[in-house]
Amino acid sequence: MSNSELATSYAALILADDGVEVTPDKLQTLFKAANIVDVESIWTTLFAKALEGKNVKDMLLNVGSAGGAAAAPTGGAGGGATETATEEVKEEKKEEEKEESDEDMGFGLFD
Repeated sequence: MSNSELATSYAALILADDGVEVTPDKLQTLFKAANIVDVESIWTTLFAKALEGKNVKDMLLNVGSAGGAAAAPTGGAGGGATETATEEVKEEKKEEEKEESDEDMGFGLFD
């Protein structure tokens, strides 16, 4: 990850933490206040558009929660993605349960 991406990510988190809408202008204002001058404007625009209308705090709190309300796709072609993710988690749990321990195979630490 480049320094520009990192700086933009942190600036977006600062704005979200304060409850301020993430816009390219507000990101640039934070960069100026922090004396960061080498951030390309494309990053501010991309981050602002990606986070537009989204609650960044909810996104952070629901990272890794399969099938969570904030992680669930809304409508259209992406509807099956949550089901697929849930099935993958179930398959992983089944595989973990099927694993045999050393004791089951006749091997033990003190044999």
